[in-house]
This record gives sequence, C-alpha cells and structure tokens, in this order.
Amino acid sequence: MFRDQRLGQTSDDVLQFLSSREADRRIFQADLLVDRAHLMMLREQGLVSGDVCSRIIAALDELHESDLGRGEDVHEAIEAEVLSRVGPEGGRMHTGRSRNDEVATCIRIALRAEMLGLMEEELSLIRTLVSMAERNADTIIPGFTHTQHAQPTTLAHHLLAHADAFMRDLERIEDAYARVNLSPLGAAAFASTGFKIDRLRTSELLGFDGIVENSMDAVSARDFILEVLSDLSVFMVGLSRLAEELILWSTTEFGYLELDNLFASTSSIMPQKKNPDTAELARAKSGTVLGCLVSALAICKALPMSYNRDLQEVTPHLWRGIDQTRATARILDGCVSSLKFNAGRLAQSSGAGFSTATELADSLVRITGMPFRTAHGIVGRLAALGRRPIPQDLDKAALELAGFRPSERGFSAEALEKALDPRSNVALRANVGGPAPVEARRMVEERLLRIEKHEEALIKRREKVRKALEDLRAMR
Repeated sequence: MFRDQRLGQTSDDVLQFLSSREADRRIFQADLLVDRAHLMMLREQGLVSGDVCSRIIAALDELHESDLGRGEDVHEAIEAEVLSRVGPEGGRMHTGRSRNDEVATCIRIALRAEMLGLMEEELSLIRTLVSMAERNADTIIPGFTHTQHAQPTTLAHHLLAHADAFMRDLERIEDAYARVNLSPLGAAAFASTGFKIDRLRTSELLGFDGIVENSMDAVSARDFILEVLSDLSVFMVGLSRLAEELILWSTTEFGYLELDNLFASTSSIMPQKKNPDTAELARAKSGTVLGCLVSALAICKALPMSYNRDLQEVTPHLWRGIDQTRATARILDGCVSSLKFNAGRLAQSSGAGFSTATELADSLVRITGMPFRTAHGIVGRLAALGRRPIPQDLDKAALELAGFRPSERGFSAEALEKALDPRSNVALRANVGGPAPVEARRMVEERLLRIEKHEEALIKRREKVRKALEDLRAMR
C-alpha cells in the first residue's frame, strides 16, 4: 500500500494504474532542466534565497534516475529525492508551479530534441536521393501509372519525385517545430500563480522561442503532439511508398534493382531467397505510426478544458510514433544509398507496353497538324496491333480516321522511329519539372542548394538550444 498525505492509503494496483513512470523515462533529463530554470528564476525574483537555491541545484546535479524511488511520475519522484537530501527547504522548488505546466514543458523539451534529430535524418535521406539522381540523369527507365507501363522517364526524375515529397515532409516538421518550441512553464495548474514569476525568463533559460501565453491553454494543449504525429504519419506514408517500390523492383519479375545484403535476409528453408525484410518492415511501421496518430486523436477528442489525466495516455503514442519514424528514415536512407540498379534491364523495359505511344501522338500533332484527339485514336489503333508499328500501319490507321496519310504531310519513317525511341521521348520533355536530363540536372542543382539552406537552419536551431542549456547548466 502507498500512503498519500491527503487521501490516505492507495493500493499498489491503483498506483500502478495511475503511474506514468515508464513513459517518464523520456523526460527525466528535461525535468532536471525545468527544475533548474524554474529555481534560477525564483532566485532572481527573490522568491527563493541564494543558499536554498544552491543546495537544491547541488542535489539535482547529483541525481540519477536510478536514485528515484516510488511515485506516480518522475516529477514527484525527483521532488521527493530532493526533499530527502535538502530537507523541508527543498520543497521551495515547487513554488509557483504545478505538475501540469511542468510535464507540458518537459514533453516539449524532449520532443524538440527528437524533432531536431528527425530533421537531420530527413535531410540525409533527401541528400542521398538527390545525389543518386545526379548520377542517373541519363539513366532511362520505365514510368508507371496504375502499375502499368505508361511513358519512359529517367531514374533521376523518379528519385527526385521522392526527394521533393520528403522535402515537404521536412518543411512540415520545421513548421511544427515553431509551435512545439514554446514554453508552458509558469502556467501552474491552469490559472497561473499569485507569485510574481517571470515566464519569459524561464522560456529564455530553456532555449524556447517564446511562451504559450494563455495559462489554461498552456497546460491542456496537446495539439502540438497531434500535429507532429500527423506530420510523422504523412512522412511514413511516403516512406512506405518508397519501400513498396524497393520490394516490387527487387523481384525477379521486375529485376530493376538489388538490395545490399545488409538490408536483406534469406529464408530459413529456401537458401536461394533474398528477402527485402527491412523494406517490408518499413512499409509495416507506417501502419504503427498512423495508429499512434489515431489513438492520440481519440484520447484528446471531447476533453473539456483544462488539464485532464487522459492526456497522460497521449505521450506514449508520441514517443512510439517518433521512434518508429526516425528508425525507418535511417534504415531506408542506408538501404537506398547502397542500392544497385540494373541499368540494362531498366532501359530494356522503358519502351515496353508501347510506352512511347503518347509521344507518337504528340509527334503526329506537331508534324501533320492534326488534332490531338484524332492522333490519340490513330495511335490507339496501332497499340491494338500488339507489335511495333511500321510506317504502313500508321498510314492505314490515319487514312481511316483522319482522311490522309501522315507520310504525305512530312511524317517520315525517321520521325516514326524517333517517336518510338524512349531516349528521344525523354529528351523532348525538357519543360520545367520534366524528365529530360538537362532539366533533371537543373533540379538536382537547385535541390542541393535547398538542402544546404535547411542544414544551415537546423544548425542554428540546434545551436540556440545548445547554448541556452549549456548556460543554464553552468548557473549556480
């Protein structure tokens, strides 16, 4: 049994049910930082003497997680340990503060660090894709819609499509960071405090960019968690799409790429197998992260203002979601960077399924002046032949549908061959964002510059936090 000072005895079973200690491991160091910042502010405001403040700080400096005894949460356990070392004066640490604003601040500090790490991992994956695109601007591959051969493209174009999607994911996390990196500290239980505290000072000491101003909103808001989990879910959907292509393209039927042995495994019974296990788990883990988002949304739904104990159950979903996302990003980055593409097989497949049909129709429009819809019908007739068309096939179909032979209007056999050539198809598509090698190289160059700017911004964010916390730890 556990004895509470107000309510009396509580059974171990109830205590275990109420406890958040397992999840609180993630915020132990953050809690010590919050305690220190709050104490420094109290001393500066004249609410705690310098001597008492120094004694509490000394106790916090010596504290390790293994020292903590019982308690519903890490905050209560830390305070109990400080009281045992400092005596009753150690209780001044909690002046003008509640567990409500304390835990909200700790979560934001711990989450902030995870988000900075995630940004670095996203940038690494994006750089891997862009660097690989740079080396494959001329590598012709088949393009697909509905998983059917559609039009030829380049490997660079395909890789840059993934990179651009992940860049948006990065920018979403960066945007969310601005709303995460705000301090709730000083809001107390929800109605602020009668003590003359300085919330802006604790915000500054902890490296925040500002405060969550309304004290009721500050302790009850978990929309920042929902936003981050939403962003993680979108990112994981993109990672799952990439993983699916790695799985599909590595099959014997496709044969477009081979995964490095480090990211594959064999069968326990079939020795010839090379299974894309890491990509399969990446695909599956997206479901886990989506589940974390849905769980958090369901918990937060219909909660009245302000703090409710339900919110305790949200945080474990956040940590699980961000752990799975960061791990998946790292694994797929390594997997992609070590891929071996079968350029010969890709080139051979690039014209399969009459994938040059669109360019043939376009060429008929450009050279003969016929409407595109007419050209579309003519090429559709040719596609039904089930073989590579020859000039006579084209003339026959066009005579029936357009009333003239393309050869009579300058559409030569050479023009037909050029229209049917995948490499020529790709070279023609040099519009902004197209797959032409010249355009792919321009996009690569532009994206490398964007990556550098995001890396510089990440360094600034990290440096601000590092400097603030370094200064805080040095304060006595």
